Amino acid sequence: MKRTIAFFAGFAVAVAVLFLFKSLFIKADDTKSIPVATPSNSTPKKVSNMKLGAFSVSLSVKDLSVSKAFYEKLGFTVLGGGMDKHFLIMKNENALIGLFQGMFQGNILTFNPGWDENAKNIEAFEDVRSIQGKLKADGIKLTAEADEKTTGPASLMLADPDGNVIYIDQHR
Repeated sequence: MKRTIAFFAGFAVAVAVLFLFKSLFIKADDTKSIPVATPSNSTPKKVSNMKLGAFSVSLSVKDLSVSKAFYEKLGFTVLGGGMDKHFLIMKNENALIGLFQGMFQGNILTFNPGWDENAKNIEAFEDVRSIQGKLKADGIKLTAEADEKTTGPASLMLADPDGNVIYIDQHR
C-alpha cells in the first residue's frame, strides 16, 4: 500500500513539474547495440539499447467520469488517484493509463526508469542521466533536463517529430 501511495505521489509531483517547467545499473548484456533502419544510401547506424522503465500514457480528458466509464468497459480498473483529485491511474494487465482532467493539454508518453508497471523497484535499471547523455549525444533536443550533478530522482522531457511530449521520470 505504501508503494502505491508513493507511486501516485511521485506521479502527481511529476505532473506538477510539467506545469512549471546514479549511476548506470545495467548488465553487460544490456549494452549491446541494435541496428536502426536508415536510408538505402547510407550505412546502418548503431543505437544503444536504452532501458526506459515502466510505460504509461497520460491522457488529458474533458470529463473524468465519462472517460473512467469508457476505459472500464475496455477492462481497465482504477489503480490510484481519485475523482476528487481530478486524475485516475487505471490498469489493464501490464497497460497503464493516467486520466487527467484540467491538469495539462495534450497527451504525454511517460517512462519510469527503475520501476515496473506496478510501481515496484526493479534491481537493474538505467539512470535517467545516462539516458539523457545518450539522447544528447545522438542530437536529440531536450525541452527539460535532469541535473547531471545529482543522483536519485530526476526527470527529462522531449518531443517526438510530431510534437508528442515524452516524459522520462525517475523516482529513485
